[in-house]
Amino acid sequence: MNIIFMGTPDFSVPCLKALIDSGETVSAVFTQPDKARGRRGNKLMPSPVKEVALQYDIPVYTPASLKKGEDAELSWKVISDIAPDMIVVVAYGKILPTRILEAPKYHCINIHASLLPRYRGAAPIQRCILNGEKMTGVTSMLMADGVDTGDMLLKEETEIGVNETYSELTERLSEMGARVLLDTLSAVKNGTLQPIPQDESLSCQSPMITKDMCPIDFSKTAKEVHCKVCGLSASPCAVCYINGRRLKIYHSELSGITSDKPCGTVVKDNELTIVCGDGKCVTFTEVQTDGGKRMKTSDFLRGNPVKAGTVVTSEETQN
Repeated sequence: MNIIFMGTPDFSVPCLKALIDSGETVSAVFTQPDKARGRRGNKLMPSPVKEVALQYDIPVYTPASLKKGEDAELSWKVISDIAPDMIVVVAYGKILPTRILEAPKYHCINIHASLLPRYRGAAPIQRCILNGEKMTGVTSMLMADGVDTGDMLLKEETEIGVNETYSELTERLSEMGARVLLDTLSAVKNGTLQPIPQDESLSCQSPMITKDMCPIDFSKTAKEVHCKVCGLSASPCAVCYINGRRLKIYHSELSGITSDKPCGTVVKDNELTIVCGDGKCVTFTEVQTDGGKRMKTSDFLRGNPVKAGTVVTSEETQN
């Protein structure tokens, strides 16, 4: 098949590689423009998808917009000239206008990291974890006007691990997405594709994650605190303050300890086991200070001992 691929982050890479490795013709790749990265933010870096496409000498296009302006018209000319059999979209980050949706001979197919119609939108993986879901998966769908509203094609499900983080689950779902994509392409070729309309009554949104979600509110239940840590790791990360120091929390576990101490109180010497709003405790097992390295909590505590009774806060209130 003659395919145009549209994608941007690491999540998209296994799908692009699967197309290449399976012998499909990827005639062009569309991805987000290079972005400034690094601590000083003065170095433009290509997206992960662009890096892979360049390795395979696939033409890459990085339009600022597909809807209007010179970039949009140049992009439309490229797509029209290629006359693709299919456009595959995986976490591209831009909404496709109608003329592009209607351009392929067969379909515009999207690989979405949730079990649609649940968790449409920008942050389905994180929102599933934050909401304490036990199951998630990947859905292939026909693209339509609207965000993730098209007919569903194939699905694959998986359990979310008790302590699984956003970054860990993303890696698993990206590989699953590649399998679902290849199965979907096979169904297209075999003529066995059976689109299923989404039930709007079952839909829910997964809006973008923002940094104002990072502070940990210890008045929440231990499960909610744990889900926040998992859902925001490794970026942007749940944060708290202890003895005046800001900590990013990368990993946590639900503790079997219960306590009648106030929320945010550390219950054991040299262990970040902290009381939450339901009297249950959560233990932080991997942390990072501002300007420091990510490390196991036990290593952090060797140089920064913490006594039972210390109060951990969501804001910098301690001296």
